[in-house]
Amino acid sequence: MSQFLESIAFNQWILHALVLLPLAGAVPILLGEERSAKRTALAVTIIELLLSAGLWWAVDPAEGGMQLISSAPWIPRWGISYRVGIDGISLFMVLLTTLMMPLSVLASWTSITRRERAFYALMLMLLTGLVGVFIALDLFVFYVFFEVMLIPMYFIIGIWGGANRLYAAIKFFIYTMAGSLLMLVAIIVMVWKIGEATGTLSFEYEHLLANARALGSVAPWLFAAFALAFAIKVPVFPLHTWLPDAHVEAPTAGSVLLAAIMLKIGTYGFLRFAVPFFPQVALSPEVSRLIVVLAVIGVIYGALVAMVQPDIKKLVAYSSVSHLGFVMLGIWGVSVISVQGALMVMISHGISTGALFLLIGMIYERRHTRMIEDYGGIARAVPLFSLILTVVALSSIGLPGLNGFVGEFLVLLGSFRAYPWATGIATTGVIFAAAYLLWALQRMIFNRLDNPENERLTDLNRRELAVMVPLLVGIVWLGLFPGPVLRRMEPATQKFVETVQPNAAVSAGRMGR
Repeated sequence: MSQFLESIAFNQWILHALVLLPLAGAVPILLGEERSAKRTALAVTIIELLLSAGLWWAVDPAEGGMQLISSAPWIPRWGISYRVGIDGISLFMVLLTTLMMPLSVLASWTSITRRERAFYALMLMLLTGLVGVFIALDLFVFYVFFEVMLIPMYFIIGIWGGANRLYAAIKFFIYTMAGSLLMLVAIIVMVWKIGEATGTLSFEYEHLLANARALGSVAPWLFAAFALAFAIKVPVFPLHTWLPDAHVEAPTAGSVLLAAIMLKIGTYGFLRFAVPFFPQVALSPEVSRLIVVLAVIGVIYGALVAMVQPDIKKLVAYSSVSHLGFVMLGIWGVSVISVQGALMVMISHGISTGALFLLIGMIYERRHTRMIEDYGGIARAVPLFSLILTVVALSSIGLPGLNGFVGEFLVLLGSFRAYPWATGIATTGVIFAAAYLLWALQRMIFNRLDNPENERLTDLNRRELAVMVPLLVGIVWLGLFPGPVLRRMEPATQKFVETVQPNAAVSAGRMGR
């Protein structure tokens, strides 16, 4: 496969193709007929997935730095260039994005029945923004993609969402925009300060990373701006209040992409920018203590609030706050094991929670309710749906042998030396996760089938099975054979740790006491 990719110069054009193909695909959707919009979107996203699969072989698993780098001047006077690249961290975020998008399009096949051209065009624009965020190596380009993905999601929630869609969309927009504007100010100040120190005005990621120590006394303020923007995206407690509303009101595809991809942009931002640029601030005892405490609160709080939700969609939304708390703990563990665990949680959460939202959307199309109490005993009516829901729920809980276990285990193992007390408390989040998901399963698919409306439910059709099978394969594969994924991300995580290790060692030592 590697020889074939070399023969077609795959490395030279693939990243540009992944960004431009969805935009090109949106044009015939907008100009074509309403009835052909979803077929065009599905074709474009499948091609995108197939093209991105080549990255598995194109990216050298032994190399920890950026690869497939390509750069072209954009605004030379301001030091801005269209610069993209990929490493073992962003590789899996890109692959997760290109996997979830065609599944989201296929899941919307019968649920989106109005303004289809606009919906699928926005989905492709969103795909461009998501891929662009993970491969941008110029901070101005990163910011552009960061904003590009915001606009389509705002309209997807606001137009095709539920009864309170405008409230949820506006709240989502305000939260995200407030954080991103602060980040833009921080980017400009950082570029200006480093430009004064080096004599070179540049938004290039490598240049800024190499000269970040020149920021001096403004570094804490710049870190605060970056951290706030990414913490809102994660979301870190107590900046999470936009998330349940957005999830509940969004259409199924919107909920899936929010949970599976967009939340990961926050944790990716910490890994790629906030911590490497400002390790002396991010890993200082005071900031580390604050982040770890908020991460542990998020793990426990998200699980406890999920436990009392009557709405199954809101239950899964709050579970994301809990799962992403593990990611933050793993990042601040600053060991190869904990950072690998954080990345595995990001991937596994994307697959499992995306699958849960897809299943909720499928049963909602049949029953038109998300209230747990309206179900009960439906395993007798829809056994295949119930079986898949059980497997996905167990993977989200972290059952050994399924994908959720690997990441959480590595986070807890890698973070224990640095934060033993926090790790011990966070472990209880696994117990709470089992409690809220197993209790929800019992009330929905077991107990008595005493509601006549549930007796008439139909099981999953072939289209819905086609959506779920790739996710089930991923759940089992990552649970039983995580080695290939871990090997490909290890050099990049090692490089991350080496970048911040001197500060990490001081911070970890103090926190460990």
